[in-house]
Amino acid sequence: MRLITWNINSVRLRIDLVRRLLAEAKPDVLCLQETKTPDELFPREAFEAAGYRHMLVHGMKGYNGVAILAREPFVSSTTRAWCARKDCRHGVVELPGGIELHNIYVPAGGDVPDPDENPKFAHKLQFLDELTAWFGTERAGSNGGKRMIAVGDLNIAPLETDVWSHKQLLRVVSHTPVEVERLGKLQRAGGFVDAVRHFVPPEERLYTWWSYRAQDWAASDRGRRLDHIWVTQPLVGSLARAQVFRDSRGWEQTSDHVPVMIELG
Repeated sequence: MRLITWNINSVRLRIDLVRRLLAEAKPDVLCLQETKTPDELFPREAFEAAGYRHMLVHGMKGYNGVAILAREPFVSSTTRAWCARKDCRHGVVELPGGIELHNIYVPAGGDVPDPDENPKFAHKLQFLDELTAWFGTERAGSNGGKRMIAVGDLNIAPLETDVWSHKQLLRVVSHTPVEVERLGKLQRAGGFVDAVRHFVPPEERLYTWWSYRAQDWAASDRGRRLDHIWVTQPLVGSLARAQVFRDSRGWEQTSDHVPVMIELG
């Protein structure tokens, strides 16, 4: 199975780029975040024409939104809400073979890394705490046998090599110690292994996001690894390959995030 996750930053605006990715990479499952469209306006016909007839679409006007598109039918599908909000950030499907797939869009958190001064940052931490508690209770024991994959824009770059400058970003939202600690707790609660770092050594720099503010994103290369794919232990032995589609950041009018892929053998 080939699975790709991508924060598309408006699926309707960038549907031609999605078509290009599907044609070139041919994933079996595509997970999108930040679709930014209500369900009734989601471009279903484009995905159906490309062979992805099975969809979980969970969106809202102008903000957030997640979607899971697949060639094969889902066994089941549902959504979850956190922080007493209906902001379309978590979709769940069961894939053939009993694999539970979570597509998650963690709040960005604003600019000030202080929950007392910044409600957006407080929301991000609460979101992570609630998600962690849920995986720890409702999915307890996943280390022992539950086949799960968690993907998405988690909006945190945990390793020093996941950002262009560890020292300069320590107080920048997405790489602060409190966020990295929260992400680690979430990963442990679900019994997850970082599927991309399974192939890419932790000492090697790796990014999935480059700001639109950079005049030449490739030359400055001030990136962060915000997009992740995790698998539980029963799936680690099936991991065959991982890829970050860095070149897609250079596509015309593309997202500031790039697709990330894993293959399971």
